[in-house]
Amino acid sequence: MEQELIPSEYRGWWRIIEGSHWRGKDFERPGPALISLTGHGDRLRIFVLLAHVNCTPTKSGVSFTWEGAWEFDPVSGSGHVELDEDGRLLGVIKIQGGDKCRFTASRSEEPDEPIPDPPSYRDKWRRRW
Repeated sequence: MEQELIPSEYRGWWRIIEGSHWRGKDFERPGPALISLTGHGDRLRIFVLLAHVNCTPTKSGVSFTWEGAWEFDPVSGSGHVELDEDGRLLGVIKIQGGDKCRFTASRSEEPDEPIPDPPSYRDKWRRRW
């Protein structure tokens, strides 16, 4: 089955510049808050959340599911984005069984250093020793 292409106006990397839940200097604690919407190997990094993202185009934007880690704890969720009149993304990140965060993102370049894989729960205990 051929994968649906992400529309060009959404495709690429986006820097999350505002969020309803995560603010201040810790907003980008592990690095720039980013989401990629390319349809292949997409990633999300915001606050202490690192995740792999699976995107699907919709009539009004792009929906996605994600799976990753909040610090070292496994988490997953969903979200969606749509374009604002000014070309920025307006979106929502939902944590399964938890909060949801509204965010605004502007177009960005792919980071020089790749976003790391989400850590496993075992990594939490390895780092303590």
